[in-house]
Parts: sequence; structure tokens; C-alpha cells
Amino acid sequence: MNHVNIIDVNSKNINDMGVYCIKNIISSGSQAKMSWCRLSDNRYLKLKIAVDSNKKQLGFIEYTPAESAWRPVEAEGYLFIHCIGIFGKKARGKNIGLSLIKECEKDARSLNKAGVCVMTSKGPWIANKRIFEKNGYKKADELDRFELMVKKFNTESPSPRLINWKEQQKQYIGWNLIYSDQCPWHDKSVSDLKETAAEYAINLKIKKIKNSSEAKRAPSGFGVYSLIKDGRLLDDHYLSKTRFKNILTRELKIRQ
Repeated sequence: MNHVNIIDVNSKNINDMGVYCIKNIISSGSQAKMSWCRLSDNRYLKLKIAVDSNKKQLGFIEYTPAESAWRPVEAEGYLFIHCIGIFGKKARGKNIGLSLIKECEKDARSLNKAGVCVMTSKGPWIANKRIFEKNGYKKADELDRFELMVKKFNTESPSPRLINWKEQQKQYIGWNLIYSDQCPWHDKSVSDLKETAAEYAINLKIKKIKNSSEAKRAPSGFGVYSLIKDGRLLDDHYLSKTRFKNILTRELKIRQ
């Protein structure tokens, strides 16, 4: 495999590098994500993309001080990994993911952080814990399908914890979609769900999360995407139009 470089994406090169997950830089989802990256809450956010010698993008990692993480976590003094991904068969098994995690850990040490933490899950749209376990991360907390993994630099440091998002769910009456632009795929999903809700004559209330404080009080573990009906969490990650139609069909049958 060609030599791998890790590029720090910033305001000067983001228009050229993009945000990795969506290759079409001029798409509305990419543009929404770029605007999100420029929010004041994200001024210390790091987005790093691994590329080969031909500048082909192989993987990425996004992390931030846990105090401004867009997830329901309490982890003062840590760096928090929002997302990590390696796409494409040729990029797998080359320790690219490990190299990206090491980049985050290096930054954490240079900033005198207590360590690094990350939410993992066997479910979709979030990393599996195996790669972190192999690198010395331990489980600090868990709720629903999510586990909070941590690597402490000092064993005496307080452990991070999850904020109980279930307590937030009961305030949402009717059909509710709560999201942010932290994931560039959300723009398309919101548009699709809005259109589908109109087809089914459903009053879907849509709320956009504007800052990390709101994300910490989100009604799901993923934090930046929640579909709720009358206090029940129906899904906690990106939904396609087809998946939403299946949910509507099921819920309307229940109602009848």
C-alpha cells in the first residue's frame, strides 16, 4: 500500500479536503457540515483525514475537548472522539485506524489532558469498541446500546460518564426529529423525513441542535439525531426515507 499521510483539516484547506463522509464537497450536506465546523463551540475541534501518496482519502477521525463534545457525556479534562471511520477494503488491515487514534492521544498528551474517551456501539453509525480495547481503552460507563470507553493517562483521574438521555425523552410529545449538522448525512435525512411526513399527513416537529450544550441534553445516546414519538425513542441515528416509511407503517398500525 502507498505511504499514508494524516492531514489536519482546517479553515484554509477544508474547501479542498471536504469532510470525508460525503465526497461531493458542494452538496448541501457537506456545506452544512463545514458551517458546523466553524461554530464557536467547535473552535478546538480536530478533523484529520488519512490519505495515500495519490491523495486518495482512506479514513478520518474527529475529536474535541469533552466539555464541548456533541454527545451526552460528562468527561471534564478529556479529549472525546466523535467519529472514526475507515472506508474501502484496501484501506482495512493497515493500522490506519490505530494511527488516527494515536494522533488524538498525542494531542491529548500535549494538552495535558486526563486521557481520551469515546462512545462505541455494536449498532450503526458509531465505532465498534474492538479497536479501542486493542489499544488499552476500558469501559467506563454504558447505557442502552452504547458503551463509553476511556484511556486514562493517570489512573487517579476521575472516570468519564454518560448523561442519562432517557430523562430527556418524555418532554417530546407527538412526532419529533432532533438533529444537528455534526453528521453531514443528516441534511438529506431531514429533507427526506420532512417530505415523507407530509405524504403521510404526519405533523413532524423538527428541532435543530445549535450547540454542544444542547447536544449533551439530547434524548438519545448518539446525541445529534433522535426520532421520538410521544416520549418513545424510535431511532437514534440517520434514517433513510424507506426506513422512516417502515417506522410510520408500524406506528400507525399500533395507533389504529
